[in-house]
Amino acid sequence: MFQRDACYEKDSRRVRQTQAFNEPVKKKRDGNYKVPGGTILYTCLTSDFWVEEADPWRLEAWQMIQQRQDVHFYIITKRIGRFEVGLPSDWDEGYPNVTVAVTCENQQRADERIPLLLSAPIRHREVIHEPMLGAVEIGIYLQSGKIEHVTCGGESGLGARLCDYDWILQAREQCISCQVPFTFKQTGALFRKGGRIYRIPRIFQMPQAQKANINTKN
Repeated sequence: MFQRDACYEKDSRRVRQTQAFNEPVKKKRDGNYKVPGGTILYTCLTSDFWVEEADPWRLEAWQMIQQRQDVHFYIITKRIGRFEVGLPSDWDEGYPNVTVAVTCENQQRADERIPLLLSAPIRHREVIHEPMLGAVEIGIYLQSGKIEHVTCGGESGLGARLCDYDWILQAREQCISCQVPFTFKQTGALFRKGGRIYRIPRIFQMPQAQKANINTKN
């Protein structure tokens, strides 16, 4: 998150509403929404939807999400333990146009966060191992049938930590066994395969993952 913000000379320590906060409900002169129906909006990619400092305006965000049922909101978080903070009264079992994905870089985080994801009233759930910093066993969670997709990827940027291809393949096999779609998103900057370590420039990290041709759909 901090590295991505730094690329745009943003201070990640500051939490505030941006000018794009209400973009989903802005309209053009002809009365149509600026964001067309059918769009997938990735929410807070360089922050976290449940960061504490955003508590005062989270309900307003939910109201916009509820208003735009024709747009799908994809929310990635590591703060799934705060999921119910500011939850709207009409949430029930979840809005159908919301996917919540938890990030789990290692086994410890997976065991902390995935059970919370599974127990929360959410319609669409995903798991993201990125940056993937170790082998992760999540088969017991995938067997619940509640996780719709798993994504794995290495770490980018200066000081990136190692990602091992074997960890990626192990996660993939668990997904295949449980019939859960799997995506290998990117190698990361420091990637080990077949006992050899590769330093991969950012522009090649996603293409190299695609060349592996190991993504699955069920």
